[in-house]
Formats: sequence, structure tokens, C-alpha cells
Amino acid sequence: MTRPGKMSPESKLTAQPLIEIARKYFVQDLSGAAIPGSRINNILKQVESGSPLSNFTLQYLQKNGFLALLSYVKNEISFVDFQKAAEPEQAIRQELTKAKISWEEAERKKKREALLAKARQEQERAAARRRAYENDPKTIAKRKQNKLRARYNLSFYIEREHFPRLMNILRNVDRGLRLTENDIALLTTKDYEYEDHTAELRERYHENEAEFYAKEFQKRRDPWLAVNASSHFRKCQRAAEADTMLRTIKTSKIKKKKLRSALSTTHGGVKRDLHKYNEAITLGEQAHELTPKDFRPCTLLGAVNMEMGNHSLGEAWYEKAIERGASEKSVDDDLRSIFMRATSAKREELRAYLLKKDPHRYRWAKKK
Repeated sequence: MTRPGKMSPESKLTAQPLIEIARKYFVQDLSGAAIPGSRINNILKQVESGSPLSNFTLQYLQKNGFLALLSYVKNEISFVDFQKAAEPEQAIRQELTKAKISWEEAERKKKREALLAKARQEQERAAARRRAYENDPKTIAKRKQNKLRARYNLSFYIEREHFPRLMNILRNVDRGLRLTENDIALLTTKDYEYEDHTAELRERYHENEAEFYAKEFQKRRDPWLAVNASSHFRKCQRAAEADTMLRTIKTSKIKKKKLRSALSTTHGGVKRDLHKYNEAITLGEQAHELTPKDFRPCTLLGAVNMEMGNHSLGEAWYEKAIERGASEKSVDDDLRSIFMRATSAKREELRAYLLKKDPHRYRWAKKK
């Protein structure tokens, strides 16, 4: 039941803004009081218009602590008394709301802190696991192993039965240690399944060998050691160092023709690598004159002439090399190497010459 027929002068101001009505009844602290259609706003409109309130609405006011408003609409108190009772009621409600907000914020903060603490603990555990993993001797060994493999371009899959041997070779070569004959065969045999992937490793092997023989030559002054060092210097792209070393040897004082020929052939190969072709030819001819039955000076002269573009002359020298013991395969491998390293123009010239000479034998020179 609502107050029968009695309305305060204030209740007639139905055109007032909703917020003003909310203030009038001391409920502006409620978020829905000035929102059209909200439960409390609908109740205020009924009170303001003098419409009767249902029992359900009266129970709502009772349940939610709007006791002053409940007494007023039930005509138990005047509007002045309602104001006196509603204001402290509102203050209490506001304090409770603040307390609730504070409590909820405190609870949220506790939950956030708990989550952060849990996250920190998990991070610490993860960091501890990571440190343990990183400091594990197996991990350290694997990291070093992977670093070595990457340095020498051996990051591809290696079968388990070959892995220990390859890694042992890798570690020894990286330390500057010399390899066994079996290890050398693995790095230099072209039919070996990893041959195409070990260029960097083979080059480091040749560097180690070159430095070993060069040091031995400096100590013992044996020219054969210089020949060996020169061969390895050439295979690791350090021909200039071989040239410097060989120029210290006075070949005119050497009586053995085989040794003088070997020195001239080796030095001629060095000059070839340095693109000093005329000097290479002079040295090659000297070597051939000293040991006319040796195929090595002939192979050198064949290669130099082919690189210079003197194809017929180069072929003639290669034929002499085969007559003196060089294999046709080794000559063809030499030609193929020259062909692949040549400039585009020289490669085309050599392609035309070889295919005209023997299109089947030199079919690898055809354009793909």
C-alpha cells in the first residue's frame, strides 16, 4: 500500500531531470538511479507520480535497506522526516559501498599478487631448469659440437655409424692436429658419401698440413718438405705463401733432377694459381726437360695452356701426360675443374672446343 492521496509539493515536479529526482530521494549514489528503465528509477517514478507500489516492490525496498523510503511511501512518516532519515541511511549505504569496493579491490589485489607470485615461481623454476640444462655437461658438449659442425658446414644429417668418426676428425682438425691416413682418405676420397659436404673441413686439414710441413722445412731445409707444404698451401687457397717459401730455395744448387723437377712443377702450379701463366709455363717446361718421362709437368702445362685459351696446345700436353702414366679420368677431372672456374667467355670457348673434339667424352660440358 502507498500513501493514499497525500503528495508533497516536491512530488508534483514530474518534469525534473532524473538525477534531480534521485537527489530528492537521496539515492543519487546508486548507479541506476538516473538511468531510465532501471529498477530503482522505475520505483522513483512511481513514488513521484503517487502511483501505488506493489507488495513485491515494497519487499524490494525492505530487502535492500531503503527503510526511510519504505516508511514514506507507506505514509508512516512525512517527507521532512523521510529526509531526516534518508540522509544518514544514504551515508551508511555509501560507506558500505566504499567498504565493499575497498574489500573487492583488496581481494583483486590479493589475487593479482598471488598470480604474480605463482608466475614468478614458475619463471624461477623454468630459469632453474634452463640453467641446469645449460650447465649440464651433455648440453655443453652438444653446444660445442653444433658450433663446430656449423663452422665446417656439417649441419646436415649424419648417420649414427659415421657420426663419432666425423666428429673426432672435426675436433682434431679444429685443434690443428694432424689426421690419420684413414681420416685423410675420408676427406679426400671423392666417392665417399660426405665428400660434397666437407669442403671447409678439407681446407682446414690442408691448412694444418701446410703449416706442419712449412715448419719442418724451416727447421730441416729439406726441399721435399717444401714440395709437400706447397701442395697443401695450394689446396687451402694460400698459394702466395707457397710462392714465398719456394723462392727461398736455390734450385740451381740441387743436383738431383727428380727433386729439381718436383720443385719446378710445384712452383709452376703455384704460379698458375696466382695467374702468373708465363712463369708457370717456364717452370713447367724446365720440369719436363729435367724429367721428360714424368706426366706431372705435362699435366701442369696442359692445364695452364687450357686456362690461357691455348686449347690445342693444352690438349697436346694432356695427351703427353696420359702417354706418361696419367689417367684419362684425372685429365678429364682437371679439365672439368678448369671449365667450372673459368669466366663466362672462356667457358664458352672451352665448351665449344671440347664438344667439337669429343661430344660424348665431354658431354658434361653441354648446356643444361
